[in-house]
Amino acid sequence: MVDQHLLRHLSKKYPNVKAATEEIVNLSAILSLPKGTEYFLSDLHGEHEAFIHMLKSASGVIKSKIDEVFGPDLTRDEREELAALVYNASAEIKRRKKSDIDFDKWCKESILRLVLICKSVSTKYTRSKVRKRLPKEYAYILDELLHTEDESNKGNYYGQIINTIVECGVAEEFIEELTEVISSLAVDKLHIIGDIWDRGSHPDAIMDFLMTYHDVDFQWGNHDIVWMGAATGNWACITNVLRMNISYNNFDMLEIGYGINLRPLAIMAEKIYGDDPCEFFMPKRLEENQYDPVEDVLAAKMNKAISICQFKVEGQRIMAHPEYDLNNRLLLDKIDYEKGTIRLRDGEYELRDSNFPTIDPEEPYRLTEEERNVLNALEASFLQSEKLQEHIKFIYSHGALYTIVNGNLLYHGCIPMDEDGNFEQCTVNGVTASGKKYIDYLDDQVRKAYFNPDESEEIGRSGDLMWYLWLGSKSPLFGKDQMTTFERCFIADKKSHKEYTVPYYKLINRRDICEKILIEFGMDHQRSHILNGHVPVKIKDGESPIKGEGKLFVIDGGMSKAYQKQTGIAGYTFIFNSRYMALAEHKPYSPLQPDGTQAFHSPSIRTVETLEKRMLIKDTDLGKELEREREELKDLVEEYRKGEIKEL
Repeated sequence: MVDQHLLRHLSKKYPNVKAATEEIVNLSAILSLPKGTEYFLSDLHGEHEAFIHMLKSASGVIKSKIDEVFGPDLTRDEREELAALVYNASAEIKRRKKSDIDFDKWCKESILRLVLICKSVSTKYTRSKVRKRLPKEYAYILDELLHTEDESNKGNYYGQIINTIVECGVAEEFIEELTEVISSLAVDKLHIIGDIWDRGSHPDAIMDFLMTYHDVDFQWGNHDIVWMGAATGNWACITNVLRMNISYNNFDMLEIGYGINLRPLAIMAEKIYGDDPCEFFMPKRLEENQYDPVEDVLAAKMNKAISICQFKVEGQRIMAHPEYDLNNRLLLDKIDYEKGTIRLRDGEYELRDSNFPTIDPEEPYRLTEEERNVLNALEASFLQSEKLQEHIKFIYSHGALYTIVNGNLLYHGCIPMDEDGNFEQCTVNGVTASGKKYIDYLDDQVRKAYFNPDESEEIGRSGDLMWYLWLGSKSPLFGKDQMTTFERCFIADKKSHKEYTVPYYKLINRRDICEKILIEFGMDHQRSHILNGHVPVKIKDGESPIKGEGKLFVIDGGMSKAYQKQTGIAGYTFIFNSRYMALAEHKPYSPLQPDGTQAFHSPSIRTVETLEKRMLIKDTDLGKELEREREELKDLVEEYRKGEIKEL
């Protein structure tokens, strides 16, 4: 039986047979188109330039399109220069203007070539969809240039359009907009499988970019979740994100990007550690701050001050949450403050820094009044940062702990399992669950902790759950037995730094385990795949990103500069188009040089699965929705013809 209420509501949009039939034809045509290209990236870690380059280049697909379209008609250098224009139009335009060329002529040639590339990457889409991706200011012009059927009859017409663009002085802007359209059409849907923040200098720029992107979703990572907790004002999360980013010299991002006022922390750190060089807390300088440079010595003092606050606050949270089973991370009471040593599970270690002026050995986890005041000020900064809160709300509305899309299961870290491959029973907030039920429960509670803390089952301070997911041994986002932050800060002996991964990371080498996970999430274990981030793949040590006989792909290849010595590469893109699935293995990103040149290294692309037949939109999740809409419209037409619903 048809749903009359639904059909009457639908009739407001399609008021007669003609309108409904027109949309049925449109939907039928869309369903027959090839599936758009999906891109999957993980562990961006603030590397905004490298990330945006990956998208602009479509991980090498743009260069392949240029070679395919122009072939021998352009020299290799000309094809490389055209690719560089797409990747970084503003930089290439500036370089060309400084060179000894006829710039207007170059603009005309570039526009013609870019139009041909744009046509090539737009062939999978309806004209309507392409039009929606065009910039409003140039939509009519680009629509005309892109959709000509007989260029021989309109050669002068199109030539005049391009000449007029140049004569009106808007060629540079037009070229930049056209390159944006090309990159946008090359990637139909983008999946970010966790970890936008930390280490790299500008996760804020990444989020600004993604908030304008046409279609993106997130699977939260451990570095995302601790920022989500910080945005609730949780001190354990705030101290963690500040320690990490001060240690990587990310002051521009903290103070300029997010408006976090670090002055109270700086004053306290200078006062407490005035004569202490804090040599083991010196920041790592992967990039320089442009707007908010902080001297290394002051940064080191701030780093040590916030680290001590972190260990105190975390100790308080551990004691407030015995169910987290984190007692082994209560370390401040294990220090012999006279001898300068600490007692850990595997023995006694000497501390390389034993200056603790703010710790009372009798009450080591008690914050001083000054520390409390500083943390109160920092909490206010995080809560009142409009940009941070805007970014966090976006990652909530477009994200989840996992996503199922077009036969792929996406998640950042792991599914907690025991040594035998059974889903581990985990208890949080007094609720015990395993597998999918555990992940679903955590997803629900994380949302409530931010939006509706009164409705959450969280015990203690709002955001404590996010802190646990950041470092807990049963966290699906962490995947290790412990986080040895204190040891790395204060103990020289690296034996104490060891963090052991959970059984999951060995088990996923087995196909049956990967299939078991897929079945747990209600998926076809024979045809589906898992896409996983979080753990850098050490290619230089012979490690493969392909696990479980091709059922699972680990795509954290180390975009972060901090990891590239370990991995030997600079990240992966997983590509899923209508014909195949592929891994693009990237080389380290080369920044723009002072002379305006930039070296672009094409990734190594490996096909990991070829589809038996070309995948059409009707075969996708979107296709199922469109099929349902089409059937509803057919029902509406039938009701019109029977006179059950009146046409307008």
